[in-house]
Order: sequence, then C-alpha cells, then structure tokens
Amino acid sequence: MWPLLSLSVVTFACALERSWFWYKQAVQEKHIARDLLAAAKLDFNIAYGLAERAKQSAVARFLAAPLKLKNPTPETFHLAIQAASDREYVDMRQGDKLLESVMAIAPLLGILGTALGLITTFTSLKNGQVNGTNIDVVVAGIGQALISSATGLTVAIIAFVFYRIFRTLRSRQIDFFSKVGSELELIYLQIWHQPDKSTSIKLSGNSFTEAE
Repeated sequence: MWPLLSLSVVTFACALERSWFWYKQAVQEKHIARDLLAAAKLDFNIAYGLAERAKQSAVARFLAAPLKLKNPTPETFHLAIQAASDREYVDMRQGDKLLESVMAIAPLLGILGTALGLITTFTSLKNGQVNGTNIDVVVAGIGQALISSATGLTVAIIAFVFYRIFRTLRSRQIDFFSKVGSELELIYLQIWHQPDKSTSIKLSGNSFTEAE
C-alpha cells in the first residue's frame, strides 16, 4: 500500500502541473496569437518583440522562431516553423512517461498485494490459527488482498484518465499550431517575401529572352 500511496501522490502532482500548463495555454494562446499575427502584417521586428515578451506561452515561442529570421527563403521560413512545432511538442509530452509507468505499475502492485494477502490467509489456515470463533486472521488477509487490488486499479484508472485528457489537449494544440503557423507563413509570402525576378524568362514570339 505504501508504494501505491506514493504512486497516487506522484500521479496527482503530475496531473496538477500539467493541468496548470494547459490552463495557461487555453487562457492566453488565442489572444497572443491574434496580436502576433496582426503585428506581423505591419513589421516582423515588432511581432518578434511581442513574442519575446510573451515567451512563457507556447504559441509565442512557436511563432518567435520564424519571426527572428533575417531575410529567410520560403523554405527556411517553413522549416523554422516545423522545428519550433517539434520543440513545443516535446515540451507538451512532459509527464506522459510518468503516467504511462503508473498505469503499468499500479495494477501490478495491486496484484502483489492480493497475492500477499492470500498467502497470509492460507498460511494461517495451514498453521491452524483459525477456528470456528476466531476468523480475524482470515478476514484481515482477504481484506488486504481486496483493498490492494482495488487501490492499484483505482490509481491506474486515474492515471489513464489524465493521460487521455492531456493527449487530447496536445492534439488540439498541434492543430492550433498548424493553423497559426500557416497564417504566419501566408503573411510572409504575401507581404514580405520579395522573389528574385532577375532570372525570370518570358516568351517573345518564337524565342526566349531574359528579362529583368
């Protein structure tokens, strides 16, 4: 039971930390993304400054990566968005391994408690410690078996519920990153990217001529 108690404390601590993380993202991200995209239409330097001041937010860190580039090509700009998304995805996965471990270990500890409780009961029966009027030892052994199993399953179920919630939130966050990243990329291509026209080719009659 002590290991199960420790696992339950760790599970709730992880769940509280991750819940606070996702709460901050839900409260701030849409407002921050809207301000950054609006600023990017005016000046990338201004938008980058806003992103740096709001870098406690995941979406601000995500958008700051392409905004800080100097005269990037469209390919470089796109790669910066992808790399920033991958970095934030790693941060969003924090706690997953811990919850996965709890889901695997807690039921096993419950089964171990069940086995130990049954061993205690059968040992008492074998040694003749139980008679018609004294069944406390049997009840204690069976109680140990049932309580440990129920506790192990309860801890595992709680860890699984939090794990699924955080995975759903992470999936929604990735979709949101994809949306705002695409919008920022379109702003860059439509407003700020100046393609090199010095080598463009145009058709004149039946011959090709190089135009500026």
